[in-house]
Amino acid sequence: MKILAFDTCLDKTYVTIFDGEKFVNKIILSTGENYHSAYLISTIVELLKTLNLTPKDLDYISTDIGPGSFTGIRACTTVARMLAQQLNIGLVGVSSLEILSRISGGNDLVALDARKNKAYFYDNEIKGALELDAVEELIKDKKVITDNSLYERFSAAAKEAVSYQNGEYQLGEILAKIAVEKINSGCDCDWRKLKPLYIQPPPVFKK
Repeated sequence: MKILAFDTCLDKTYVTIFDGEKFVNKIILSTGENYHSAYLISTIVELLKTLNLTPKDLDYISTDIGPGSFTGIRACTTVARMLAQQLNIGLVGVSSLEILSRISGGNDLVALDARKNKAYFYDNEIKGALELDAVEELIKDKKVITDNSLYERFSAAAKEAVSYQNGEYQLGEILAKIAVEKINSGCDCDWRKLKPLYIQPPPVFKK
């Protein structure tokens, strides 16, 4: 079973091939900008070529569905749906919150900046965008995975705070492993069912 897993929702692009038992190869791409998602398709092509694989060799696709960068969410969910439809294979969506909850090897709380004085909160399930004061109460005496913008605030409130942006975490590998768990548990992998996870509407900019 070969799974192509990719993520452009967070601060880097992760593309990896997992054969169900081990990771065959992976690419982590960071441009220093928020435009790394523009290179997703070319990165997938590069990885498959390196392994002498074609898209037809894939059995499943897995992607991050958000929350995260609105452009990144659109990019990876659109590419995932397009590939799964064309190849007639299964598609598994995983939330970035669930992915980040696994970076320390356990199943930690996650709180990411949602702007407007809110954080996307996860504690084994997605609780939505909560007010920061409410999140501080929920993370007392606990470990929380967060991002750089909320790290200082949550470090003061939690027993331990970890910013995923300050470490080299294999998010693509975690994504693929969660996808295998979902496949083995009999998830509905129909590409038509995959939708981007927009907990809050995208920002509207006025000229």
